[in-house]
Formats: sequence, C-alpha cells, structure tokens
Amino acid sequence: MNKRKKTFFRASSYLLLKSTSMKIFLFLFIGIVFCINVHAQDKPVAFKGALVYPITSKPIQNGTVIVQNGKIIAVGDASLKIPSDAVITDAKGKVIMPGIVDTHSHLGGPEGGDYSAALNPDARAFDAINPTSDGFKKALSGGLTTLNIMPGSGHLMSGQTVYVKMREAKVMEDLIIINEKGLFGGMKMANGTNPMRGTAGFPATRAKSAAMDRDLFTKAREYKIKIEKAGKDSTKLPERDLRLEPLVEVLEGKRVVHFHTHKENDILTAIRLIKEFGFRAVLHHVSEGWKVSNEIAKSGVPCSIIVIESPGGKLEAMDYSSTNGAALSNAGVLTGFHTDDGVTDSRLLIRAAAMGVRAGMNKEKALEALTINGAKMLDLSSRIGSLEKGKDADFIILSGDPFSLYTKVEQTWVEGKKRYDIAIPADKAFLVGGFKVYSTEREEYMNHDDEIGN
Repeated sequence: MNKRKKTFFRASSYLLLKSTSMKIFLFLFIGIVFCINVHAQDKPVAFKGALVYPITSKPIQNGTVIVQNGKIIAVGDASLKIPSDAVITDAKGKVIMPGIVDTHSHLGGPEGGDYSAALNPDARAFDAINPTSDGFKKALSGGLTTLNIMPGSGHLMSGQTVYVKMREAKVMEDLIIINEKGLFGGMKMANGTNPMRGTAGFPATRAKSAAMDRDLFTKAREYKIKIEKAGKDSTKLPERDLRLEPLVEVLEGKRVVHFHTHKENDILTAIRLIKEFGFRAVLHHVSEGWKVSNEIAKSGVPCSIIVIESPGGKLEAMDYSSTNGAALSNAGVLTGFHTDDGVTDSRLLIRAAAMGVRAGMNKEKALEALTINGAKMLDLSSRIGSLEKGKDADFIILSGDPFSLYTKVEQTWVEGKKRYDIAIPADKAFLVGGFKVYSTEREEYMNHDDEIGN
C-alpha cells in the first residue's frame, strides 16, 4: 500500500468514530475506490499495430506489447493472443521502444562536490536532490525513464550517485531503484583539469591527482582487509569509517565508479587505476575516446558518451569528435549515451543516437546505446533496457522513426503508468517550454499527473 493510501485510511479510521452515517458512507466509498483501483491495476493494456523495437531481438512490424501490474507480460507480432479483458490501444503508425536510460544526469539539484575536500566518497547525491523538481517532467518529455544522477565533476571524487526511476514522487524513496547488486547508486570520480585547482586539499597536477586517488583506495583496501579478518567477531571490527565504507563496496565490485574523463592521457590513467585496484567502472564523456578506442576495448571498460551539437566550452574537449560512438562501438566497447543535463537537454537525448548514426554509428548499436547498454552500466539490465516478458513496463511511444529530427516522444510510461502524454497541454508545456512552465507559480500545471491516469 503506498503512502497516499495509508494516509487516506488513517484519516478514514478517525472519521469513522465520529458518526454512524459517516461510517456507512465511508465504507461504501472506500469499497468503490478499492474495487476501481484494483480493477485498473489488474487489467492488462495492449498496444497494437506499432513498429516495436524490443532491442534485444529484431524489430517487429505490426507489433503488440502487453503490460499489466507494472510489468511487460508479452511482446510479439499481430498474431499474439491478447487477453479478453485487456484495454486495447491502437498504436498503428507509431514506434514503441524501451524507455531511455540516461547514465549521467544532474537533474533535481544534486549539487557539486563539497569544497571541504577533493575526495568525498561519503557524500550522497540522494541527500541533496529535490524529488519534486520540474526537471524530471522535462526528462519525461524526452522519453527518459531511468537516470543516474551525479554530484558534480569538479572533484577527484565528488560522492555517491543515485539511480532513479521517473515515478511520481514526493520523497526520494519514491524514486530510487535497487539494482542487481542491492545498491541504488555508484561513485562519481573525475580527472583532468576539473579537479586541478591547486588550492588547499586539491591537486594542481595530473600526477598528484592520480596519487591522491591511489592513497585513498589503498586506505580503503586496508580497511576492507581488517573487516574480513574480523569475520563474525564484532569486537575485532575496525572503527566505522563512512568515507571508506562505500569504497569497500567499490573494491568488492558492488558499486560502479562513474569516471569523468576527456583527454587521451586521462582516459588511460583512469584505466590504469581501474586495473590497479580491480574495481568496476564506466568512463564518461571520453571526448578523445576515438583516439584510444582499441585500448579501451582491451580494458573491457564501458563508455558513456555525450553528443554535442556545438562542440566547445573547455580546452580538454577540443578534440571531441561526433565519430566517438562509431569508433567505440566498432572497437567492441559497450557504449551508451548521456545528457550531463544541463550540459545537454534531457528532452533531446534521443537525438544523440541520430547524430551518432549520422557520424557512422550502426543504427542497432545506437538504439542499444540509448537503452540496454545504459541498463547494463547501472546493473539494471534484468529490469529495464529492453521490451521483454517480465521486465518493468518502461517504454515510450514515438510519432515515427527514432532517428528522424521530426519525431517526437508522444507518451512515456514508467512501470505501466503513463507519466507523459504530449496530447495533454500541461505535459506538452514541459517539452516546448514557455512562460512560467518551470515556475512554482504555474498553478495550472500542478495537478496534471491525475489527468494521465496516475
């Protein structure tokens, strides 16, 4: 039972003590609401006639997708049997594909790294994000259903990221998604010029940056050994260290490091650290990844790349190339796309795939980079990233070809609930912008979630 229902039933229990007539009314009302709610949740919904991209299998012309209770229960062609009680939606002429996974976002106000130190593994983006931020509605208009929200990249280690689903939310616990490792976030690291400040506690050179990383990981390794030696004897456990605890999870392979890096030498330094300490990581941005694509492929480290329409802004990204996606995927690197919002806009992430294809990336690989590859990077591929029976009903309905500039996201569904519908003016406003759309004063938009069946 969700929090809204619990609050309702608590209030109802109080009122029942006040009046016999109120008792009768409330019992009838609760019964009707309960029956309607259960009926709505249990009833399957079938989308017929679309071009369906399951991602992990071939596209299906005149396809059918059936969802129920937040899960996909069947995907197939026109011959797929639809339950007799299903609500049928005609999707002819549309495209259905999995919800987009943004592996690197800053929506919701996670803040940058704390200036008290260059290395802050204990800081959690989870504790800083506003779960009711309008930025999430903007992301929904772009077809994004899962985000990896990070603290900033101005530090060697700015803290723990958080993996979120674009559910309706009032508190952060409504948004988080637990992955196969039992965690809901990774660890953000960075190298290159961003953390090179030369101020107290911050490095001034690349060599010192790597040295500081090594020092902290060495301490985390020693802490891990002490814990292992203590075994079940709690009296022998070392004093709890909140800075080292998440790094033990990193060393154990449970928590993935999301590593901001641009230049060729910085990319290779990141790979060197990964090998030395044996942790799992995803390289982010990799502006010069095309220069060392074979070396990255040999390391087995995935890459999450950004596609910039107008390159520029920082010297270390001077040699950025739109051929990055093609070079990396052709070399055998698991490649994904991200927004780094607000560097690029969440509404336009699907365009990254189109630009990647224009620069030589295989179309199938480009769609994988928007969906299943990002899910793999977050240890979430058993739940999201493809349209398969048993997976979460996260999908988007497009007006046409995913690689066309003219295509729009018409609907975004998260766990079987329609979270965005371009046909609703209040939803469309988050796509096109306009006066007061992202303002606390826009009363006309405050309750639009109720209009789309949530």
